[in-house]
Amino acid sequence: MDAGMAEPRAAQGDLPDAAKRAGNSREDRDTGRIGWLRDQLLRLRKRMPLRRRFSSGAAHGLMSAAAAIIAYVPTQALGLREGFWSAITAVAVAQTEFGATRSTARDQFAGAAIGGGIGLGVYLWVGPSLVTYAVTVMLAILACWLVNVASACRLAGITATIILLVPHVGPVERMAGSRVLEVGWGVSVAIGIVWIVTRFNRAAGIDP
Repeated sequence: MDAGMAEPRAAQGDLPDAAKRAGNSREDRDTGRIGWLRDQLLRLRKRMPLRRRFSSGAAHGLMSAAAAIIAYVPTQALGLREGFWSAITAVAVAQTEFGATRSTARDQFAGAAIGGGIGLGVYLWVGPSLVTYAVTVMLAILACWLVNVASACRLAGITATIILLVPHVGPVERMAGSRVLEVGWGVSVAIGIVWIVTRFNRAAGIDP
């Protein structure tokens, strides 16, 4: 009787592991499908007629330029010394598709916040050096993976690099806070511009 019950219990104990493996394989399949769809979209864009590529490129360029200017101009009034980061972020985030813009915006802000927070913490706790810099980049990228925003790794590492390696005037806390605010402002402007353009295109029946 006990031996007969041991096997079902063992099987039940294996269920969580099996579920984890199934979940991981499902995530791998989804990631593969997203990559395949991205590749197909790139191929379709390359096959577009020159006239369509011109109109799409001009629209994307105009939208990106508008987002960059709107993000940059108010930074001086907001007390942000390096407003060009807002413009850079707006250009990086602005996409022709609103869904892609939201995804990129999440990555940009998450990367800046994670890299800035970890970089600031390490700077204040240990101080700047090449060893602490290397450890900070590793921790920033690891944190992105742990909170499931691995696509934000690059910006997290870049933000940590700016805090640990770039010379700055004034307290490091101010620089880290300014960087997050600049990125957040650029993200907000880009999302707003793309949302307005998307709504206008839908109302006008324009295929982006």
